[in-house]
Amino acid sequence: MNSRRNPDPGFWAGKRVLLTGHTGFKGAWLALWLHRLGASVVGVSLPPASEPNLVGLAGIADLVESHFIDIRDAAALASQVRAARPEIVLHLAAQALVRTGYREPLLTFGTNVQGTANVLEAVRGVPETRVIVAVTTDKVYRNVEHYYPYREADALGGHDPYSASKAAAEIVIASYRDAYLAGAGVAVASARAGNVIGGGDWCDDRLIPDAVRAWSNGHSLSVRRPDAYRPWQHVLEPLAGYLLLAERLWADPGLAGAYNFGPHTNEAASVRDVVQLASECYGKGDVVWGDGSEGPHEAGWLALETAKARHALGITPRWPLRESVKRTMHWYRRQHEGMNARDLCIGDIVEFEAEPAQSSTA
Repeated sequence: MNSRRNPDPGFWAGKRVLLTGHTGFKGAWLALWLHRLGASVVGVSLPPASEPNLVGLAGIADLVESHFIDIRDAAALASQVRAARPEIVLHLAAQALVRTGYREPLLTFGTNVQGTANVLEAVRGVPETRVIVAVTTDKVYRNVEHYYPYREADALGGHDPYSASKAAAEIVIASYRDAYLAGAGVAVASARAGNVIGGGDWCDDRLIPDAVRAWSNGHSLSVRRPDAYRPWQHVLEPLAGYLLLAERLWADPGLAGAYNFGPHTNEAASVRDVVQLASECYGKGDVVWGDGSEGPHEAGWLALETAKARHALGITPRWPLRESVKRTMHWYRRQHEGMNARDLCIGDIVEFEAEPAQSSTA
């Protein structure tokens, strides 16, 4: 096991990286970190979906070569991938919301399943590519509401269209790896990350952005399912995992496969816990608690076992839940007060890199 904790600038300097979804919340943070590491990044994504958005406030377009392409457009995507000649592909582009999946199932399946197949097919024709990390979600597992964390070998499934589309994407990823890419010397991994929080997310239908919008305008936050449990983590936790996974795959293609990225299992927390911490850290925040009956079905309990990432890759969480929420809410407060979004992100990255790993009490 390689025990180095931070992405290696010596590895990433000059690497040609294709990053899909660079205009999204996680994608913008990742583009910024890759630029800081010295990578040459080509971003492929739809235009930003919210206003404001992190990609604009942090000036991501000044740091990467940006192309607005729908990954469902196989021909346009393949043309751009061939032009980019990436050595590493980080695939984050997705329709990423459960409730949007219910409203627009064909868009969700088209983007998350066919779009992922289009990315892998486009890369199949690029001889320079050696590593692909395709990001899915913690919701790929057939959730039977058992109180144990899901492991990478557990059954895939999905009650709602979003979860089902991501589980189907996992099958597509495994098929391309086994049928085509492994034999061509390309190491392919899927990354299943838990619920992500952090500054710079303004997407609708997400807990912390909804809270910031409500509280900054003097309104109450409405919470549909306060007793749902999730594996919450700061955005830098899974992003560090993706980067380190790509480095390990480059050195040892035998590590290809699926990986969970999340907090220690004892750090899974309820929506109520997170909202109360967020209100405390933000300094204000009224809440209207629902009874869990509003809206379509969503899983009540979800936790991830991350032993594989810990033992195979040497990846261990750093910021516990309280610290993650505190940093998230302070990011929003400072940005609202006029601080530069890119500087706030870089500050978090620097402090994250300096932080020792947590010891697990699980």
